[in-house]
Amino acid sequence: MARTILIAGATGNTGRSVVETLPSLLASSNTLSDHRVIALTRSLDGPVAQAFAKLPDVEVIEQSWVEITADWLRKHEVVRAFIASHNDPNQFAEESTFHQAALKAGVEYVVRISTTAPNVRPDSNAYYPRSHWAIEALLGSEEYSTLKWTSLQPNAFSQFYFSSALEFIKKFRETGKQDTLGLMAAKDAPVGIIDPADVGVFAAHLLAQDDVSVHNKAKYVMNGPEDITGEQLVGMVEQQIGTRVENVSYKDMSFLDSYLEFRFAGTQDSKNVVSSIKHALEVVWEGKCSASTTSKEVLELAAPKRTPADVWKDMLEG
Repeated sequence: MARTILIAGATGNTGRSVVETLPSLLASSNTLSDHRVIALTRSLDGPVAQAFAKLPDVEVIEQSWVEITADWLRKHEVVRAFIASHNDPNQFAEESTFHQAALKAGVEYVVRISTTAPNVRPDSNAYYPRSHWAIEALLGSEEYSTLKWTSLQPNAFSQFYFSSALEFIKKFRETGKQDTLGLMAAKDAPVGIIDPADVGVFAAHLLAQDDVSVHNKAKYVMNGPEDITGEQLVGMVEQQIGTRVENVSYKDMSFLDSYLEFRFAGTQDSKNVVSSIKHALEVVWEGKCSASTTSKEVLELAAPKRTPADVWKDMLEG
């Protein structure tokens, strides 16, 4: 069995481009050309998983990453890994278990997805960035010194940022009437929103490095190549509907209400904890997440390419 690079969360919004990008990078590597890629999926029947199965040197396995053990990693000869965790309240418990298994199995290097950099601190108002901070603190401890790692801290994902605007356009075209345009964006704050595919491409380049020591313990801030403000987004909507938007609600997080109601149904999760997700964009509104904050290493190795206009165009045509 060949030495393996594991992609956990392979069919997710960042993992997909890792799988699509990595094999060709490995093929041209001086030291990793004999390595294979394992892409984990919850269902082999899904269209993305089936597309992966056609890629050269990629094996698709139906396996929940939260159940992976050190023995499983040894069996599959995993030496490097990518993980994009969920943001549920038990994130720390489950992701730290994955890293502990990687440590015990002798995995050499892990690339993980964190969240918006200014939020990753122990006093964040939103709960899940505190979990990311705790994971980075765990990996940075002396006990984990033999496991090299890099944490990627991406800005808000473009498709998520645009979702309410696209829904507004859809309803207007169907009815000819306007509701209030609710945007999670602030009116004037410049934000370097990023396509998750660009995050995955950068992660793949890290995983394909012959020597990862220069990236060990690094926390890389990732933004898209251009900023966008809420006011600019309103202009993009008006261009599509051919008239002025009558009412705009900036910094609008009301779309989370239905999600939170669904999220609490049948669970024992704390409402106080989960509802704190509404604070996650405060650092964005404060102007702390512009494209200018991108780490220089990101720009040098695999700079994000997809502009807000690129993503907007694809979403309109999708």
